[in-house]
Amino acid sequence: MKKGKKFFLVTLSLGLAVLAVFAFTQYTYGLSVFDNKRFYNGTQVNGVDVSGMTVDEVSNVISTKMISSRSDVSLTLKYGDKTYKWTGEDFEVNNEILSAVEDIFSYGREGDIFERRGTIKKIKEEGYKVTIPYTYVLGGIDEKLESVAMDINVEPKDAVVHFDPSSKEIFEYEEEQIGKEVDLEKLKQDINTAFQTSLQVVVDIPVIESEPDVTVESLKKDIALRSTFETSIATSKTDRKHNVKRALNSFNGMVIQAGEEVSFNTITGSRTAENGYKKANVILNGVYVEGTGGGVCQASTTLYNALILADLEILEVNPHSLPPSYVSLAFDAMVSEGYSDLIFKNNTDKPIYIRTYGDDKTVGVEIYGNPFPEGLKIERKAEFVGVLNHPGDRIVKDTEKQYADKVTYEGEYLRLKYPQEGYRSKAYLQYYMNGELVEEKLIRDEKYLPQEGIIIEGTEKLAEGMTLPENTVRFIPPQTSSNTKGDSVDKKLEKENPSGLNP
Repeated sequence: MKKGKKFFLVTLSLGLAVLAVFAFTQYTYGLSVFDNKRFYNGTQVNGVDVSGMTVDEVSNVISTKMISSRSDVSLTLKYGDKTYKWTGEDFEVNNEILSAVEDIFSYGREGDIFERRGTIKKIKEEGYKVTIPYTYVLGGIDEKLESVAMDINVEPKDAVVHFDPSSKEIFEYEEEQIGKEVDLEKLKQDINTAFQTSLQVVVDIPVIESEPDVTVESLKKDIALRSTFETSIATSKTDRKHNVKRALNSFNGMVIQAGEEVSFNTITGSRTAENGYKKANVILNGVYVEGTGGGVCQASTTLYNALILADLEILEVNPHSLPPSYVSLAFDAMVSEGYSDLIFKNNTDKPIYIRTYGDDKTVGVEIYGNPFPEGLKIERKAEFVGVLNHPGDRIVKDTEKQYADKVTYEGEYLRLKYPQEGYRSKAYLQYYMNGELVEEKLIRDEKYLPQEGIIIEGTEKLAEGMTLPENTVRFIPPQTSSNTKGDSVDKKLEKENPSGLNP
């Protein structure tokens, strides 16, 4: 083929292609004038035929129509017994109609040429009708909806327990509160949808509810009586009774959080008159003497036994030098400022509540908290191991003349204290499940050391010719045996260390 013919064929092919594209483009856009931003034929906005109009023309027409009918607009929102109502006049004029019209205009003019052709065909066959919601002329509606939300929204509130041991109902509960939050996004969507079909709009406010973490029901499940323990103060003197109850009252109403540690000495404070304590017997060097705060050890012992029966962790506990008679051996808890303390810990994962009480005969402690597994019961067991023989009497010379009004001369004697045998005893906790012993745990192995007797003797020499009255103080030698048994030790202690004298 000649060069001229080849050039002609190529030119003809390109020309046909251009004509084809031109024809396709004309078919695609139909009667609309895309370059001048005019709407397709068959397009309606809010019932107005806007075929051939520009975006600005449609915006003006629709704005005028919507603003002129604002007086016919009303919006009512409802939630429960709350109602919020506005008319169109309660809103400002909103100038967002133009952007809405531009959004409508973009329909069918995005995507490739095949997608646009399909859209135009659909508009020609079915028409294109769209409604701009009246929210476009309700300026400030967002602020009004946020105000409604603030009125309805409620943070979830946990139930609260109030512990008042002095009340008839020692536990009172403050109900939980369900959280409420208006779903603003859905509310706006619902308002938009409603305005598509009516100018008189009533919308139910959508609210999302949230449950609190703690309910009254869950609190009640977490609180039960774990233990009770009592001791007698019936034979104690008035001031000692006062001290026992004064110390225990420091714990009345106490709430101990999970993992919290408590010191008896810290809670009760100094045993002074300024702190409300009176004079009563205390133990000093193995002897009962009068001192401020006597009886506090019975308070700590009563509390200690309630604690172990509640299965709480004991971090520090110590025995007395003289075993008290108000509790079994190895179950006492001696406290002394700066020397001995009762320290315990809430080893459960829930709060522990302490109630104390007392009258002229009895003092007691109740401990509440997370209930034990059903069928579980804890009991104490004291095991008397044996007697520790006392060393007998020791004679002490009154060189300081401390007892000069009672003994003066050598050979004159005054018994200051009797020797006392000591004891070894073990303490156990027994765990019963539905009446069957499932565990026995040794918690203490204590020795109450024997006490030597003290006899005071004068120091002056007898003058020539002087004689002394007959000596009535009998010297007691070291102990070699004892008839004290486990079943008789409590009676012997009550006789030798009467509870009325106990620290």
